[in-house]
Amino acid sequence: MKKHSIKLLIFLFLYSCVGTSSVGIFGSGVSVAYDPRTVGMQIDDSIMQKNLTARLALTEKKYLIYVNTKVLDGNIFLSGKVDEPEEKLKIIKMAWETKGARSVKTAITIKGETNFKNSAKDALITTQLRSALIFSKDVKATNYNIDTINGKTYIFGIAMNQDEKRKVIEEAKEVYGVKEVIPSIILVDELSRNKN
Repeated sequence: MKKHSIKLLIFLFLYSCVGTSSVGIFGSGVSVAYDPRTVGMQIDDSIMQKNLTARLALTEKKYLIYVNTKVLDGNIFLSGKVDEPEEKLKIIKMAWETKGARSVKTAITIKGETNFKNSAKDALITTQLRSALIFSKDVKATNYNIDTINGKTYIFGIAMNQDEKRKVIEEAKEVYGVKEVIPSIILVDELSRNKN
């Protein structure tokens, strides 16, 4: 059993080094072409994300499938579904224990809190917002991850300036069915290595 876990971790590490963009509940990852982080920041964030993902997988293999992680400038964003509230707390604790963590935001829900109908509505909201951002000339859409759970839309990403941040939030509020917008948007000027 331990051999399989080690093989899985090695495979995940090697697969992630190929340069593929992560796709999942968050959609595609931040595009390197538009990513305002330095290469060093991107590497640090990638290492943090892989360490957290590996720790989650070693704790419980199902977390590899049901829990998504994203790290931007040391800020960790979690989403997905777990069976029990205690699992959610354990995952949040593990995220905070990750070396270099500056903040942890969560959109993890407990299974049974949502149903198929709501999940379909949430997927539609996420798709509509993603499309609106792609077609907006004022927004670098690839710099944002979007997740909607029970009508609450979580936006995590990096804005080039305050106007772009405001535009993204406004676009989200205009999507039919959105009950609440919860932005975790960092401005380029707020990135840790850009501060004087």
